[in-house]
Amino acid sequence: MTLNLIYVGAGMFGLALLIAALSVSVSGGEPRGVAKSLMLIDQQIERREVVTTELAAKDRLLVPILQQTKGLARALSPGGVDERYTKLLDQAGNPGSWTVERILGAKGAALLVGLVLGAFYAKFQLPTALFYALIGGAALFFLPDLLIKNLAQRRQEETSKSLADALDMLSVCVEAGQGFDAALLQVARNVDGPISGEFARVISEIQIGKSRGEAFSAMGDRVTLPEVKNFITALVQADRLGLPIAGVLREQTVNMRLVRRQKAEEKAQKVTIKILFPLMFCILPALFIVIIGPGGIRMMSAFGG
Repeated sequence: MTLNLIYVGAGMFGLALLIAALSVSVSGGEPRGVAKSLMLIDQQIERREVVTTELAAKDRLLVPILQQTKGLARALSPGGVDERYTKLLDQAGNPGSWTVERILGAKGAALLVGLVLGAFYAKFQLPTALFYALIGGAALFFLPDLLIKNLAQRRQEETSKSLADALDMLSVCVEAGQGFDAALLQVARNVDGPISGEFARVISEIQIGKSRGEAFSAMGDRVTLPEVKNFITALVQADRLGLPIAGVLREQTVNMRLVRRQKAEEKAQKVTIKILFPLMFCILPALFIVIIGPGGIRMMSAFGG
């Protein structure tokens, strides 16, 4: 009995030595202490290392599909597509969580959906199915471009409406004794519309080290309105030549009011042309039916009898 206990103890002792040797051999090459902490900091976590159940449904289903279709859209797009979409997104105000990568992924996915829908519409009968598939794929492929351009155009129009009020407040603040940067911040806080966001971005770019001329030139690239271009050109020249900002702002405010009144008059003169076609094809036929219809019916009945 005692001998058996000795054998069991010796076996357990040998097993413990084997486990210790294996642990030393496995972890002997790993860094420890500060070196291990630095290794953990430098290590990048990839998407496949994240537990799938911890991601949202959108990240589990939609994002991988867009990642695959992004390459297809990039291959079918001309060169410099990243810069072009970056400029379009800046003009549209960088809406939501849209990025260049997501736009390309959406274009590729829309292309595939358009091909399938076109072939399905033609009931998969060649060559009609191929024709409709190409039309559907091309239409949906360029649909994101149209949406972004439409959003950018609407934002430019909203900027034009609020620009005169913003320049009025900017001129009043500067003439009251505030610095130009403080006046810009005041306008960004109190004026509604996209122009407040543009002025806030100009302030942020100045704070991170850009010169005032560079920040306003970047704003001119984002806002393509002619009156904004004129305002930025005058402001940059005044800053370079050392002219008083208050006088420049006063003149630009007067010009902005004049441009705004001219645009209103132009739209009012276009109303007569725009209303001509609805009047001819919708209103006048109904009037003719109501006015001439009863007389025509009586004449038909009289001559028919």
